[in-house]
Amino acid sequence: MPDPSVGTGQGGAHSSGASPHVSPRHPRLDPLADRYAARTHGMKSSEIRALFSVVSRPEVVSLAGGMPAVTALPLDAVGSMIGELVSGMGAQTLQYGSGQGDPRLRERICDVMALEGITDASPSEVVVTVGSQQGLDLVTRVFVDPGDVILAEAPSYVGALGVFQAAQARVRHVAMDDDGLIPEALEEALLECRARGDRVKFLYTVPNFHNPAGVTLTEARREAIVAIAEQYDLLVIEDNPYGLLGFDKEPMRALRARNADRVVYLGSFSKTFSPGLRVGWVLAPLAVREKLVLATEAQVLCPPSLTQYAVARYLDTQPWREQIKVFTELYRERRDATLESLTALMPPGTTWTKPEGGFYVWLKLPHGLDAKLMQPRAVAAHVAYVPGIGFYADGGGREHMRLSYCYPEPHQIREGVRRLARVIEAELDLHSTFDAVDTGTFRAVSAATARPESSRPAPPPVIGPANSDQSEDRQP
Repeated sequence: MPDPSVGTGQGGAHSSGASPHVSPRHPRLDPLADRYAARTHGMKSSEIRALFSVVSRPEVVSLAGGMPAVTALPLDAVGSMIGELVSGMGAQTLQYGSGQGDPRLRERICDVMALEGITDASPSEVVVTVGSQQGLDLVTRVFVDPGDVILAEAPSYVGALGVFQAAQARVRHVAMDDDGLIPEALEEALLECRARGDRVKFLYTVPNFHNPAGVTLTEARREAIVAIAEQYDLLVIEDNPYGLLGFDKEPMRALRARNADRVVYLGSFSKTFSPGLRVGWVLAPLAVREKLVLATEAQVLCPPSLTQYAVARYLDTQPWREQIKVFTELYRERRDATLESLTALMPPGTTWTKPEGGFYVWLKLPHGLDAKLMQPRAVAAHVAYVPGIGFYADGGGREHMRLSYCYPEPHQIREGVRRLARVIEAELDLHSTFDAVDTGTFRAVSAATARPESSRPAPPPVIGPANSDQSEDRQP
């Protein structure tokens, strides 16, 4: 295993921050600066959280945050249900619970997973978590040491990159396209890591309606990836919050349904019920489950009892399958408004994915434009998006942005896309006027920098720690 306190020896890789002594960064501003753990030095606000103060302004159309449309829930019925829980079962719902989670809820979680072909799951293998985000953190704590390599799609969910950074892992991105993760690229990454002596701990993947790319892993590729996992002794972490939110097809069979030994499954009720209740779960083999429970008890003692009882009661008493259909129809309408507006308004050279479910469209700008540099102009035009750089561990994704259609009404989406298209057109005009000039800082661009992206040398594949401040500061 490589020493995590030093670089990998490849250009672009750098220290994971695992050295025992940390030099103070701002001792005059923070007297405790020399006491922080090394892992804190790469921590930074996510591209999404940094937008919160902006998107709350009423004049701004936000195509940024992936907030579910909870107003589509029967709020009166849900409110009455929770009130009855407290008044009738307060002694249980307001008390400490099990570190593994409420047994009744774990039974119902198995019913939910059966919709995606996971019919062999036992409640004893389920660990209830505070959202699937805690589940991802627990899995990473259990498996990853500083300097270990995690394989992840390019782009990847920004919250996962933050977890991997906190664990001082190195992320090796694996290419994907409109059909999801590319199996040949996965095998190539495994062989490269093996040749370098890197220790790959797992593959992290969002196979359904990917966040942020919006694409879905095809049936053939699911089989191929499971076969590669078997061949190379690879653990797969399947993060699946969107799997039941398909617009036109029945839910696809989960990776976990194909191999119970190689796949750890993360699920959540945030997208199909309520994100505010913060209830998710991990389905893992019994030996892994035991370690996850110990990690939960060390971290939070136990997940909140009230929210667990609320979700279990909701699944027991409310027409939750019909409610998921209500959500999918609502999101389908908003997806259609997004795609129709993009087709009608975006300038030539702009491309985007066409999601079949979930929340997101992944848009690529015309060559030469930078979504991060363009962001202040977009906010000034009262439209918000998430720059693609936040979804890469290596500072890539500058020509991309994530557009979320789940929260705004269709007429707001159309207006937001109209504003965004005008901003992009203005950027293109500026580039045309100044030719090869960086329009964000008005510094002359060298001939090497101005070359087409396809002719530039590929960036080194392994970067560590994930999403660190050094990787962004390196960019031109």
